[in-house]
Amino acid sequence: MISDMRSSFWILAKPGLKAASFLVPSVATTQNIDAVINQAVQPLADAVSSFIFYSVRVGNADVPLIVCWLIIGALFFTFYLGFINIRGFRHAIDIVRGRYAEPDHKGEITHFQALTTAVSGTVGIGNISGVAITVSLGGPGAIFWLIIAGLVGMTTKFVECTLGVKYRQINSDGSTSGGPMYYLRDGLKKRGLGGLGKFLGLFYACSIVIGCLGIGNMFQSNQAYMQMVAVSGGESSLLDDKGWLVGLVMALIVGAIIIGGIKSIARITAKLVPFMVLLYLIGALVVIVMNLSALPQAFATIIEGAFSAEGVAGGMVGVMILGFQRAAFSNEAGIGSAAIAHSAVQTDRPLTEGFVALLEPFIDTVVICTLTGLVLVLAFDTPTLMGGGLAGIEMTSAAFASQISWSPLPLSIVALLFAFSTMLAWAYYGTKGWTYIVGAGRNRELLFGLIFCIFIVIGASVELSAILDFADALIFVMAIPNLIGLYILAPEIREDLKQYWARRSVLEDPDQ
Repeated sequence: MISDMRSSFWILAKPGLKAASFLVPSVATTQNIDAVINQAVQPLADAVSSFIFYSVRVGNADVPLIVCWLIIGALFFTFYLGFINIRGFRHAIDIVRGRYAEPDHKGEITHFQALTTAVSGTVGIGNISGVAITVSLGGPGAIFWLIIAGLVGMTTKFVECTLGVKYRQINSDGSTSGGPMYYLRDGLKKRGLGGLGKFLGLFYACSIVIGCLGIGNMFQSNQAYMQMVAVSGGESSLLDDKGWLVGLVMALIVGAIIIGGIKSIARITAKLVPFMVLLYLIGALVVIVMNLSALPQAFATIIEGAFSAEGVAGGMVGVMILGFQRAAFSNEAGIGSAAIAHSAVQTDRPLTEGFVALLEPFIDTVVICTLTGLVLVLAFDTPTLMGGGLAGIEMTSAAFASQISWSPLPLSIVALLFAFSTMLAWAYYGTKGWTYIVGAGRNRELLFGLIFCIFIVIGASVELSAILDFADALIFVMAIPNLIGLYILAPEIREDLKQYWARRSVLEDPDQ
């Protein structure tokens, strides 16, 4: 069964992500051009995707190796750093609250702004639709393993974002540039592996530049447009066949924000992310409260399904894979993208931002994805979830509507905000990859911003599935060089952490 669901795995393989392309019909105003481009790119896209998402048989389940690579890394760092995801959680909250803020430190944005910017890149339509797809394939038990994967993924985020700040570059104008490109290049050079680090850094930068134009851009604008069409009347909507116009409006809004750089993006996400997350959480909690008496049974169903999963190919292993996969593809722990945003933070102590970053998978996966899963389990029984003919955002929308009849409209608004915030974050990620390759400079940043905005219009206007498949694969191939670097640099993170805790035990404020 899992082998037959390979295409569904790829649907889940969208960072943050945001939506599945089958949820709504795509609009193709230039079908002939689409077909020509798809025909030309499809062989390359298929080859790259087959390599990146290659699966091996474990028992009766097919296991994508890229998922193993991400999860093994998360488990390794969790044990290697002594469960810092749990030990450091309260300290992370204190840092985000501004308890250790130092405005005179180098950097451009606060800890809170760095967190909301990075969260905007991971929290997306996938938190609404991707969980439903996972539950429809693996049953309620997949939610349990999703939570476990989210918890261990917190440590990977801690490591990569600490390194992002530690090896960031402060530019002549006071702006910052950081992320995997820099700690791969400079961190590995420090350990006598300069040639390898230079190659891995450049490879990562090229991958994120191309990948962001597909998954973080065209995919988002296409799905945002289709959501607008669906909400406003479908084929009878005034927006039908006007993807270029909606794309242009979105491009102008995004362009007006990203032209100001990370400070402008952070100001918007600092307001947008809490609002859209809170709006969704309130809706989910209302549904849960309305079914409070059924909550213990819902948890029992999830636990039982996690360790039995009789209706899932591969049994317990199969449902575990689905849960781990949804978490890994949702919070991007191990991909390294979030380290680019966190590198801009105002701090002279890199570990403080590592603590902040470990909150991302908790928010994205442990909280939002879990609440989505609970809404589904409370609304439908297991046979309906796995064979009721609904999937993706359609299933989640039906679950909310079963309790609150008018909920699909605000749910659509949340989905649009999720897609919009994702474009903002990935515009910044792509810009930093671009300037790493071609060199820093305001004009070069503006040039990439223009390119990014053009692709927003293209994404809303046409269907280029092969290009999106190719970009999708490039996003996840970044996990390979990133985790190689994290393993090599892990000893210095553990030593830094040891010194940090020792200093904090002496000083009331570790940033002083």
